[in-house]
Amino acid sequence: MIGRLSGTLLEKNPPQLLVDCNGVGYEVDVPMSTFYNLPPLGERVLLLTHLTVREDAHLLFGFGTAEERNVFRQLIKISGVGARTALSILSGMSVADLSQAITLQESGRLTRIPGIGKKTAERLLLELKGKLGADLGAAGIVHSDATADILNALIALGYSEKEATLALKQVPAGSSVSEGIKLALKALSKA
Repeated sequence: MIGRLSGTLLEKNPPQLLVDCNGVGYEVDVPMSTFYNLPPLGERVLLLTHLTVREDAHLLFGFGTAEERNVFRQLIKISGVGARTALSILSGMSVADLSQAITLQESGRLTRIPGIGKKTAERLLLELKGKLGADLGAAGIVHSDATADILNALIALGYSEKEATLALKQVPAGSSVSEGIKLALKALSKA
């Protein structure tokens, strides 16, 4: 398995790179989050990699951080999610945003990514729950199941995610779902 590449960046054609490692050029597909953080052509680059071997191809995927590679590996374990789809997910949202969407069980955020339909989004939420970012939340808030339910209820009532998150800050930690919704709605009515 090729776990890391270090070499000179020769070409950048999104999402593919060509990296020269001591005279051998490796074609590497990267998510856009990694692509945007690459050095200029001719500079040295270090990528953590994942090699996928298929009957018809050996595909090398590169990542700027270990966190991105770990999430990629979690994604490709899910039935129906291949390497290209996983790359698309990581290109469509940051690891922190994906963790937050999983924690709050927000399939709507996932369906905004090209190639991710409702069923795939629901499968991602189910399979990754508890494995990815259970401690991350919107705007630095650590969400319990109750606060996630409150946030989802506010969004279902037509409030934007931003409005709901701001209102959630007014709800004391440990509030029940029904009380939390009442307090959040009171905070929203004052805004």
